[in-house]
Amino acid sequence: MNDENKNPVCFGDLKKVFPLKSNGLRMTPDECLRCVHKTECLRFAMQGGRGLRVREEMIDRAYRGGVIGFFQRWSQKKTIQRMRKQEPS
Repeated sequence: MNDENKNPVCFGDLKKVFPLKSNGLRMTPDECLRCVHKTECLRFAMQGGRGLRVREEMIDRAYRGGVIGFFQRWSQKKTIQRMRKQEPS
């Protein structure tokens, strides 16, 4: 980080701030938890197509675990598809 008012280089990089671990789950690294920008950074990283992909992973995991049923999974995935179509390319 060059200046205190600026965001760090890793700001909003989903692969760095919310990486997919070998066990198939996403987890924020310890160095990100100590960062003062963590909340804004993660919110920014979860916007757009990358964030929709993460939400889709969460829906699939909940379905496999029996937390949600088929129709709820279908409905939520359909909503994500609509959001993807609305995104500016």
